[in-house]
Amino acid sequence: MKTTTKRVLCLVLAYVLLLSVFVGCGKKDKTDNTEPEQATYEDSDFEAAPLDSVPVVDKATLYENEDRTSVVTMYLTVSKGNSADNTDHTWTEVNQYSVLEYEEMNMDRNACEGIIQVGDETGPLPGEFGYGEFAPNCYVHIRGRTSSESAQKSYKIKINKNEGLWRGQRTISLNKHVYDSLRFRNKMSYDLMQTIPNMLSTRTQFVHLYVKDLTEGNKNAQFQDYGLFTQCEQINKTYLRNHGLDENGQLYKAQFFEFQRYEQAIKLTSDLSYDKSMFEEYLEIKGNDDHSKLIAMLDDLNNFSIPIETVFERYFDRDNYFTWLAFQMLIGNADIVSQNFYLYSPQNGNKFYFISWDNDDAFSYEEKLTFKNYPAGFHYTLGISNYWGCILTQRVMKSEKYRKMFDDKVNELRTKYLTEEILDKYAHEYAEVVQPYLYSLPDTGHAVRKEPDYMKVVESVRKEVDYQYDFYLTSLKSPMPFYAVPPTILGKKMTFHWEPSYDFKDEAIKYKFELSKDYTFANLINVQDNLSVPQATVDRLPVGEYFFRVTATNESGYSNTQMEMYQGRDDVRRFGVARFYVQADDTCVIVG
Repeated sequence: MKTTTKRVLCLVLAYVLLLSVFVGCGKKDKTDNTEPEQATYEDSDFEAAPLDSVPVVDKATLYENEDRTSVVTMYLTVSKGNSADNTDHTWTEVNQYSVLEYEEMNMDRNACEGIIQVGDETGPLPGEFGYGEFAPNCYVHIRGRTSSESAQKSYKIKINKNEGLWRGQRTISLNKHVYDSLRFRNKMSYDLMQTIPNMLSTRTQFVHLYVKDLTEGNKNAQFQDYGLFTQCEQINKTYLRNHGLDENGQLYKAQFFEFQRYEQAIKLTSDLSYDKSMFEEYLEIKGNDDHSKLIAMLDDLNNFSIPIETVFERYFDRDNYFTWLAFQMLIGNADIVSQNFYLYSPQNGNKFYFISWDNDDAFSYEEKLTFKNYPAGFHYTLGISNYWGCILTQRVMKSEKYRKMFDDKVNELRTKYLTEEILDKYAHEYAEVVQPYLYSLPDTGHAVRKEPDYMKVVESVRKEVDYQYDFYLTSLKSPMPFYAVPPTILGKKMTFHWEPSYDFKDEAIKYKFELSKDYTFANLINVQDNLSVPQATVDRLPVGEYFFRVTATNESGYSNTQMEMYQGRDDVRRFGVARFYVQADDTCVIVG
C-alpha cells in the first residue's frame, strides 16, 4: 500500500488521540484497550426508515438466460464529431494519452463519435443493436486508470439518448484487463457473485471488437480486429433501475475511502465550503447528492463512545457486508481497503450496501509466488489483516459477536459456493474461450504469460481459497498491522511513532524496531527489541534516505508488521518496510 499525504495527515491526528486515550488499540502490557462496553448513548433521536427492515437483494432474473462463456461480436465505426462536446478528435488522439496524463494536464479525455453495431464474425446482423445505422449513435473514449498506460486500451462507449439501449444499458464498458494474465478474473468473480445470496453482482459478457477508423479521412478504411474484451455492466443509476434497486438513492464509488470522517471534504452540498472535486477525492458521487445520511453514518462510526453494535445495525446490512468481505478475502482480491467498491443506499433507508468493482487481482496468489517475486508466507496484506486500515472493518472485527458471524460466512462460502470443483470448472471454461484470442493477433503481443505457462496459471485458480483461508486463520492469531507516522526531530534526538497493534485474544504485544541505511537491513543503524510502547527514540540522523521496520509479536509468538511496503530495483516486495527521508528543515517524510 502507498502512504499518501491524505493518509499521513489523518494518521498524525489519530496518533495524538491514540496516545492519550488508546481508543480501539491493542494491549500495551496488560492495559485494557478494547472497544467500549455498552457505553451510555441516547439513541432516541434516531428514526428508523421504512426500508431498514427490508433486505436489499439482487434481481436474479437478470442472470437467468446468460451464457457466461458466449462471445458477442461488436463493430465500432469511429468518426470525428464536434468541439462542443469534445468529440472532434482522431482515433489516434483518443488513444494518445493515459487517464493519469489527462489528470496531470487537467484535461477531459479526448473522444470521438461512433456507430456501435452488434453482429457475428461476418458483420453486423439484422435485428441486432445498431444494424443499418449510418449516423453516429454513440461516443467513445478510453477508460480505466493505471491500465490506460498500456498500449492496449479499454473503452467506454456511451450510446446517445434516443438511440435505444443495448441489453438495457446505455454505457458499454469494454475492459482489456491488460495486467490480468488470464484476462477472465474479473468476469469469473462477478459470475460467481451471481450464485451467492446477499451479493450485488453485475452482468458481464465476452466481446470481440472490430474498429473501423474514419477519423483520418480514409473513406475506404476497413474494420480492424481489436481482439477480446470483457464488457462489464456500468454501476450507475441505470444499473440500480435494472437490478430492481432505487435509482434515486445514494450511490458512491470509493476513490480513497477508509471510512474516516474526512470533515474537510465530506460535507453537505448546502455547506458554503462544499467542494465537489474535494469530496470526490474520497467518494465519487454516482447517485443522489444528499449526503446527510453518509455524514450521519461517518459521524457515528468515528464516535468511539457509540458501541459498534449500535452503529453497524443502524447503517449496514449484516448479510451483505459479511458476504462481500468474506468473498473478497477468499478470492484474494486485496485491493478493496479504500477503493474498488461502491456504497449504495436506497432513498427511504438508512443502510448502506457494498457492491464490488474491479476484481482483476483475484485468484492470483500462486501466480505471484511463481512469476512475481512475491514473498511466501503470511504478511499484513493477507487474511483479515489486509482490511485493518478501514475504520469500519477494524471496529466490526473487534466485536467477538461479529467475528463469529464473519467466520460463519467465510465457512459457508468456501464449502458451498467457492469449492475447488466450482473454481476449477469456471476457470477451465473461461480459458477455453480466452486462450485462442489471447494467443492470436492482436492480443498475443501483449500477453503477460507465454502460452505454455497460461494453463499452469489456470490450474492454480482452484487452490486460491485454500491459500486464503489458511492466511485468514493465521491472521486471527496474529497482532493486527498498523501504520507508521513520520519521525519527529527534537534537538539531537528523533522519535519514531506507530499506531499500537491490536490482538483479538487480548495478549500482550511487544515491538521490535529496526533502522537501516538500506532496505535489506544489512546496514543496521539501530535495533530496539521488546518495546512495550509504540515508539522508539534514536540519535538524530544526517540528511538523507533511510529505512525502518517495526514488528509486533504477541505472547503466542505470532507476528505482524506496519502497513508499509517497499519494492526495490530487484522487484521484490518487502512488506513492513518504510522508506523515509530526513530533510534539511528538520522534518521527515515517509515515501511510499
